Amino acid sequence: MSDKRFSLDQLHRQTTAVLQAWGMTQERADTTARLMCQADLLGVDSHGISMLPTYEAKLQAGTLHIAAVPTVVRQFGATAVIDGGAGLGHPAGELGMRTAMELADQHGVGVAIVTNSHHFGAAGAYARLALERGMIGMVCSSATHPILVPTGARAPALGTNPLALAAPGANGDAFVLDMATTTVAANKVKVYDYYGKPLPAGWVVNGDGEPITESGEAMEWIFKQALGGLTPLGGAPEMGSHKGYGLAMMIQILGGTLAAASFPAKLHASRQPGDPDNVGHFMLALNPAVFREPDAFQQDLSETLDHLRGMEPVSPDTPVQVAGDPENAMARQRTQEGIPLSDALLGQLRALCERTKVEFLLG
Repeated sequence: MSDKRFSLDQLHRQTTAVLQAWGMTQERADTTARLMCQADLLGVDSHGISMLPTYEAKLQAGTLHIAAVPTVVRQFGATAVIDGGAGLGHPAGELGMRTAMELADQHGVGVAIVTNSHHFGAAGAYARLALERGMIGMVCSSATHPILVPTGARAPALGTNPLALAAPGANGDAFVLDMATTTVAANKVKVYDYYGKPLPAGWVVNGDGEPITESGEAMEWIFKQALGGLTPLGGAPEMGSHKGYGLAMMIQILGGTLAAASFPAKLHASRQPGDPDNVGHFMLALNPAVFREPDAFQQDLSETLDHLRGMEPVSPDTPVQVAGDPENAMARQRTQEGIPLSDALLGQLRALCERTKVEFLLG
């Protein structure tokens, strides 16, 4: 790993500068950069500043409208529909969750569907927004690229289709689940490739269902081959991959079909140059106060989380944690030590800044 480390502010300023140079307003660039760089701070390196080269390629291909303004186009009772305008999903995703939270204030629950959107980074970033209001947040998203190989199939059909849920505990404690329904996110394979690290067997398979562990070869199977790709959560049928496949389909229905979003396999087969990604997001906010006293809910949840954390571990060096603990620990560490970026990524970002005519701030 590179020894080069940077502050959250440095990453935010670099990301904002690039996004504004591409045509985003300062406000939306700030929102997008904040959500992207939060992923880096939490250790989700696959969804942070490393996404800029991917977004640049989408911009050049004409499938990303960087200046889009997300808009609430329909509202009925506790529900809303937001048009992302084919822009980056971060501003649309934040508007979606904040709209769902406003509806939950009125009705106890709020659901916002975001249609005509794009990649929005880490799903957990939007679920975490609900914690600001003492609410439970749930987020699902469809995807564009067929990358998940259904159990028993040779070719990919679905995306990584992430699921996130955040629930507030007492005194700032929280449960924050943020997961792909593939065994691993594709961008994590990309990070392994940046460092030249081998993959664990079961993350990626070829067209014959055989595991691929060399990260560069895995990138070929994921992004360039018609067959093979990422396994569903579980990795193999004997380890329950059919359950991960089922979860991916559940999310495709909520974040994709309900949002009139693309089905990756169909889009890939018929896509024409310039066609939008048309990603969909599902945002739900639930107010515990309509069911019981909020303080009592939060106290009960924290007691449950603390019980789990206090269980005797198999190894004293690896204590039992709950979802969100590793990311929070990483955020504390990186706040003190800085956020590491690989030499390979820094080289890509430097070249990107040169093409964009933006000052490279990470030298």
